[in-house]
Amino acid sequence: MMEIKEVTENKTEFMDLLLIGDEDKAMIDRYIEQSALFVLYDSGKPASICAVVKADSDTIEIKNLATYPKYQNQGYASALLDFVYNRYKETFKALILGTGENEKTLNFYKNRGFIETHRVKNFFTDNYSHPIFENGKQLRDMIYLKKIIKK
Repeated sequence: MMEIKEVTENKTEFMDLLLIGDEDKAMIDRYIEQSALFVLYDSGKPASICAVVKADSDTIEIKNLATYPKYQNQGYASALLDFVYNRYKETFKALILGTGENEKTLNFYKNRGFIETHRVKNFFTDNYSHPIFENGKQLRDMIYLKKIIKK
């Protein structure tokens, strides 16, 4: 059985799961306490996580969306996206997020209605203490995507 719960205390207990979505603990430490943290449980065990922050009065930002490898490709990240969308659609106009140049990840978001808005050149090489690789490719630019959630 799948259920989603908001975590309001001891958020760092989920650091191992957060590190799947963002490999640098120092970067996670920058946003974790002010984030709304939602954990998807499968039969009582954490399977996927989403950290959301208010970017401005109209926009919320997903800072981290991650799923343990053994639970991937089962719709859990999509379920969390739907949950966040429904939770905030009455109070915010847009949902944004930044990700690396990983075709699988970009297609995941684009297939769910996100469009690319801009890139931050060399974000990963300038802001992380070590090179970040996904699918054998070093990440350099942060690609920002946006979805309108309230017309």
